Amino acid sequence: MTEKAQPPGPRELFGDVAPALAGYSEDVLFGQEWKSPELSPRDRSLVTVASLITSGGSEQLTFHIPLARQNGVTEEEIIGTITHMAFYAGWPRAMSALTVARELFRAA
Repeated sequence: MTEKAQPPGPRELFGDVAPALAGYSEDVLFGQEWKSPELSPRDRSLVTVASLITSGGSEQLTFHIPLARQNGVTEEEIIGTITHMAFYAGWPRAMSALTVARELFRAA
């Protein structure tokens, strides 16, 4: 069985444009916060996906949905999260998130 490729990190995605922000993202956010013991990576992924939906950050879901899948979150749980968030974040934000999720699931 082959290992799935890691999603590109901040330095690969935007390090050429904003090296300091890429460094903070990689070193502090993903290097320290995501590795702190209070929450599992799976739980952090679910919280992050829900937060991105509520804030309208659908473009960030293209990174965080594959990361959530890598962290053990199923497609059904992602769709369930999006559906649940429709009632709290609003239908347009949930529909935008669903569009991103569908494209990512089809590409996988």
